[in-house]
Amino acid sequence: MNPAHGKQYRDWRRGVYAITDSGLTPDDERLFAAVEAALEGGLALLQYRDKSNDQVLRERQARGLAARCAAHGVALIINDDLALAARLGVGVHLGQQDGSIAAARALLGEQAIIGATCHASLELARRARDEGASYLAFGRFFASRTKPEAPPASLELLGQARALGLPCVAIGGIDHSNAAIARRAGADLIAVVHAVFAADDPARAVIGLREAR
Repeated sequence: MNPAHGKQYRDWRRGVYAITDSGLTPDDERLFAAVEAALEGGLALLQYRDKSNDQVLRERQARGLAARCAAHGVALIINDDLALAARLGVGVHLGQQDGSIAAARALLGEQAIIGATCHASLELARRARDEGASYLAFGRFFASRTKPEAPPASLELLGQARALGLPCVAIGGIDHSNAAIARRAGADLIAVVHAVFAADDPARAVIGLREAR
């Protein structure tokens, strides 16, 4: 059974967008517990990100997350695995080397949430929008522990990107100290990893990020 089939989701276009990290939640028990807590805190969107080659683990964890997200009315996104997203009937996030947005849209359908990494480029963002992306992710805006080598982006980019007409995601080093800065610059969604999954209380962490103004 597809756990996402027929489920009505809350509006995902504004709020806290959490991305899992296998280094912070290295087994099923810790992953599911942390995600359950984060969902209770009021996530807008969850991305499952695991870069291992263990397809059995990825399938098992993704299905477990899809069921939990569906129970909370929160949409799930799979990082760069279009086939897995299609099997689960959920969305996908694609980097610049992860395949075609247009192909993902054709496979997943008009209702699927498809995200695109745009780094610091409005041109990449325009291309992603024209190919059918649902949201545009820019960054990094601050020092990132997940991707410290990622090139920096200017916060002014978020305001400029609003003219493209899609939700804008700010990613890269965002935490409770700077979430409000990203929002004021124009971010609709703030994407976080450590700020939620390295926290002692992921639910409280999500609430704090939601309230940061």
